[in-house]
Amino acid sequence: MSVRQSLLAILDQGPCYGYQLRAEFDRRTGSAWPLNVGQIYNTLERLERDGLVRKAGSDEQGHVFYEITDAGSAAVADWLASPVAQDSGTVRDELAIKLALAATLPGVEASGVVAAQRTATERALEGLVVAREALASPATPEQLAELLVVDSRVVAAEAQLRWLEDAVSRLRDARGAGVVDGTPLATDVPKRGRPVRSLTTAGAAEAPGTGAAGTVVTPEVVAEAS
Repeated sequence: MSVRQSLLAILDQGPCYGYQLRAEFDRRTGSAWPLNVGQIYNTLERLERDGLVRKAGSDEQGHVFYEITDAGSAAVADWLASPVAQDSGTVRDELAIKLALAATLPGVEASGVVAAQRTATERALEGLVVAREALASPATPEQLAELLVVDSRVVAAEAQLRWLEDAVSRLRDARGAGVVDGTPLATDVPKRGRPVRSLTTAGAAEAPGTGAAGTVVTPEVVAEAS
């Protein structure tokens, strides 16, 4: 979820200060992603650095307002018009990583991880369904926003339960095939940093151990770049 683009989209409606942005974000997203003010001001500093917002004065209480620039408005339009990419190259889902690790750790019963998660997800889904029913006929834009978020969480919880059922089958098949002992720590200690490789400049091969413009590449430099 992009806090950066979300704050820009709110600022595209008019100048705001930090706490105001937090309140606007909260009520427009069904309180689904609490933000702290420090995070907001850090994001505003980066947006200002990138020329997407600028300071627009302050009020008598000392609140510093930020307003969007033309470049910021263009970025908002691009963001709203662009689909959210599905990351096919990496997995950052905490539960998937947790279960994958559990399946490789000796002495850990991965099926217990699945059972505990399934119970918790079922309970969470029950609460979400109740919340969705209470919001079934939204009377305000804020209620509609909350309903959309709850709908998404219901679908995600249902999908997680289906995945957990598949995981049970995977673990059962693995147990039948004898894949249950886990993976011990590797005996080979990985070396620090990346291996030094020769680089090329303007199509000409350089001597190993040198970088661009003849810069010497030492193991320490490579490690620092890792």
